[in-house]
Amino acid sequence: MKSVSGLLANLDHSMIKGTEEGVITALVYDSRKVTEGCMFVCIKGAVYDSHEHVEEIAAKGARVIVAEREVEVPEGVTLVRVADSRRALALLSAAYFDHPAEKLRVIGITGTKGKTMTTYMVKGILEHAGYKVGLIGTIETIIGETHIPANNTTPESYVIQDSFAQMVEAGCQICVMEVSSQGLMMHRTAGIPFEIGIFTNLAPDHIGPNEHASFEEYAACKGMLFRQCRMGIANVDDEHFDRVLEGHTCTLETIGFSEKADYRASDVQLIGRPGYLGVRYHISGRLDMDVEIDVPGTFSVYNSLAAIAVCEHFDVSEEDLREALKVVKTKGRIEMTKVSEDFTLMIDYAHNAMSLESLLRTLKEYHPQRLVCVFGCGGNRSKLRRYEMGEVSGRLADLTVITSDNPRFEEPQAIIDDIKVGMARSGGDFVEICDRKEAIRYVIRNGQKGDVIVLAGKGHEDYQEIQGKKYPMDERELIRQVLREEAL
Repeated sequence: MKSVSGLLANLDHSMIKGTEEGVITALVYDSRKVTEGCMFVCIKGAVYDSHEHVEEIAAKGARVIVAEREVEVPEGVTLVRVADSRRALALLSAAYFDHPAEKLRVIGITGTKGKTMTTYMVKGILEHAGYKVGLIGTIETIIGETHIPANNTTPESYVIQDSFAQMVEAGCQICVMEVSSQGLMMHRTAGIPFEIGIFTNLAPDHIGPNEHASFEEYAACKGMLFRQCRMGIANVDDEHFDRVLEGHTCTLETIGFSEKADYRASDVQLIGRPGYLGVRYHISGRLDMDVEIDVPGTFSVYNSLAAIAVCEHFDVSEEDLREALKVVKTKGRIEMTKVSEDFTLMIDYAHNAMSLESLLRTLKEYHPQRLVCVFGCGGNRSKLRRYEMGEVSGRLADLTVITSDNPRFEEPQAIIDDIKVGMARSGGDFVEICDRKEAIRYVIRNGQKGDVIVLAGKGHEDYQEIQGKKYPMDERELIRQVLREEAL
């Protein structure tokens, strides 16, 4: 039970009908979950607008309705008017869970790429140093020993505040979370007192219907984080640095290769041997130390620089930094899986042309004997992605193994045929093996000394979606099965 007046205390609102006296039994924003005596917040979605169903919601027992436009409520129901109901939901949720973010040190990470890996690096370093850290991100929410698969990079505000409350209950001191531009635009993070905000990089993405109207809007939404955090840490090398940080109100520190960076990377060396690809570099500026990370590529230098800069504000020793960075792992993000002394095998989430090109270019810098790419494309999605990914892999990989991903309601072979259209443009070598396990068996059985083999597209996913049903399928388990079967 929560008092209505207490929930509304810090919310700009108008009482249209009824009174702030009394209590509510729950805070609800999904019309399918209305309970007797609840406060219901009307949200306009892409398909469903609960403002149009207030009579039905009240009939189910809602005691208080919060809306951003005129609606009619029956007698005995309180109506509260707000300017933006999504923002109101965020502030009401914080109050409903007794402002749990104020009992945590919250770190938010935004950017087109690198959010996921940076969150896991921050979490890994801080836990190595003895802190108890929760995480909210693209792959999962982690609360103590509990791992909850994610539906959105940045969940709805009510879910975020509920997670914060559970983290406090579990004894977490810190929460590190991915903050998407969509999450910022839709006010899912409104009212969160971010101690630190991080900007990784910016490139055109998430622009289109139901996302961002333009690149300018996309950049502006990223920048909202830096008017909501106390300390900002940003990639000064990014060409859109000034655009994203325009109007920031936080203290600012910078990372990068630039002489201007507060944490500057130099003397980068690529470290490669069978089963291991990494990077060694030197940090100067606010720190003076050598670092090695068990993740390949220049982008991982930026991610680790951001993580190191964050952890400097938590009194983490250089020894803890070094030790943690050498072992930190992100599920499905250039995740090395040791299967042979001769070649390197990894799993990665790259599932569009831009991410696949970035991944393959990174791996080519290690001069493998052959670069082998195994991938498929999801069904009921743009065919353009299939053509583009086929062309990218054909151009950059020495061998492509085209297989199935999540066919959904399409025939897997039809998707493979579309990918082959892109492959034909590049003239690259390929084989097609529709069954993903058999595709994995093929590359393991035919791996050559010095090869780098990447299984792209599934990453952290542990299922395959076929005809509307999700079937268990984890590439790590498929690899184990193949190794057992091949050993017989």
